[in-house]
Amino acid sequence: MSTSLADAALTPPAVAASAGAARLDYLDATRAFALVLGIVFHASLSFMPTYIGWAVQDISTGALVASFVTVSHAFRMEVFFLLAGYFSHLTFHRRGAGNFMKSRFVRIVVPFVLGWFLLRPLLTVAWVMGFTSMRGEVDIQAGIEAAVEMLKAVPAGLFTQTHLWFLYYIVLVTGLALIGRAVFGAVAGVRSDRWKRGLDAGVAWLASSPWGLPVLAAPTALALWHMSHWGMDTPDKSLQPHGPVLCIYGGFFCLGWLLDRQPAAMAALARLTPTRGLGAVVGLVGVLKLSDIQMDPGHAHHVIAHYGFVAAYALLMWSLVSLTIGVFKKCCSRPRGWVRYVADSSYWMYLIHLPIVIWLQVAIAEVPIHWSFKLGIVSAATIAIALISYDLVVRSTFIGAVLNGRRRNRVLGPWLVGQRGR
Repeated sequence: MSTSLADAALTPPAVAASAGAARLDYLDATRAFALVLGIVFHASLSFMPTYIGWAVQDISTGALVASFVTVSHAFRMEVFFLLAGYFSHLTFHRRGAGNFMKSRFVRIVVPFVLGWFLLRPLLTVAWVMGFTSMRGEVDIQAGIEAAVEMLKAVPAGLFTQTHLWFLYYIVLVTGLALIGRAVFGAVAGVRSDRWKRGLDAGVAWLASSPWGLPVLAAPTALALWHMSHWGMDTPDKSLQPHGPVLCIYGGFFCLGWLLDRQPAAMAALARLTPTRGLGAVVGLVGVLKLSDIQMDPGHAHHVIAHYGFVAAYALLMWSLVSLTIGVFKKCCSRPRGWVRYVADSSYWMYLIHLPIVIWLQVAIAEVPIHWSFKLGIVSAATIAIALISYDLVVRSTFIGAVLNGRRRNRVLGPWLVGQRGR
């Protein structure tokens, strides 16, 4: 079986083959969905009905966009971190600590460092283009000058202000998981087997009990209360770990790590049940009803609404994570070539998508058509550009070896050559 992402969740080919195709195919598809959803999420930000500080605001906006942004931001990265923990545990025990650490360095640290130096200037140019477009004309030269000044200021701002923060947090939570594992072994000592059985029993209960997700939502809500804004903060401003964000993503990662110890627990978490559907509906209604109060700190019930919001958001988060995995388990357990191809390419697509998204948003911001068509254009064009570039310059090259674990044969290139030969 092919592997998909080159992050902490990436599983080497040998591991994938031994782990079972059905099990990894649906998880690969789930993980790819989370990253592609991130592309659409960023593509939608210029169509928000109120200006949120994004690079550009389109002349056509919609209230539905705000709801989509709120809901998609509640679970996409949580899905990713849970699966990252799951596959990290699998890789650690199949390949050993040394090879595991080497693969994490090559597939996470190297893209994080090199990606920042390549993408940060492009994002600076795009951001300045967007800002100047809202004042009149797009100023590309000002963007280039700002990017040069930004690079001259390094190390100030080094490795910040990009969407690559998730790689940094994968490194952090992986390190914490390994430290926690070592401490557990030292403290448990000869009783470690008994403790492990107890831990496995607790994880199995959380994954299978109707009360499992509400129990998991309780500490999540506590962390959400300490966010700077209602919902999940984006920790891209500093390398100093953001405590509440680290707790939530670290919690999902650690749960994924523990779920790999007992495959039946992952299957239980992925079970589509009426209780989980009801949890998602209750959480969704609560989040959407209460989110508007955030913008009115003088509201008579602002604090109470905030309590209700974090509780609903946490329940929505865990319900959607479970349901998303369950839907893909039901639909994508059978191997499909195109699903594997998208899964292979999704890491690259997410790495490079943001400058493309913003440039396209700036280009069509003043075009007088409905926001829904524009969102479709920006999303589809970004994904198409990223897919084509993946096939042409990544999949069969050393970049593909870094991101996917090994080079793979191109698919689109030979097809295009065949079309021209007809």
